[in-house]
Amino acid sequence: MAMNYNKLWKLLIDRGLLKKDLREMTGISTNALAKMGKGGDVSTEVLRKICTALDVKLEDIVEIVPDEYK
Repeated sequence: MAMNYNKLWKLLIDRGLLKKDLREMTGISTNALAKMGKGGDVSTEVLRKICTALDVKLEDIVEIVPDEYK
């Protein structure tokens, strides 16, 4: 299973925010943002901080998708 953060990136665009703005609002590291940009796993603490800062639910920013079979 893989993480997909497309909902988060769209939400940022809709609100006129940059990833830099998100990092400043939440205090998360650039490393965590980079992992998310690559669809990687981040801690629930990072996800909680994002949800709190943006006043959204977890399902509004991330979804778990099956790995593609090769």
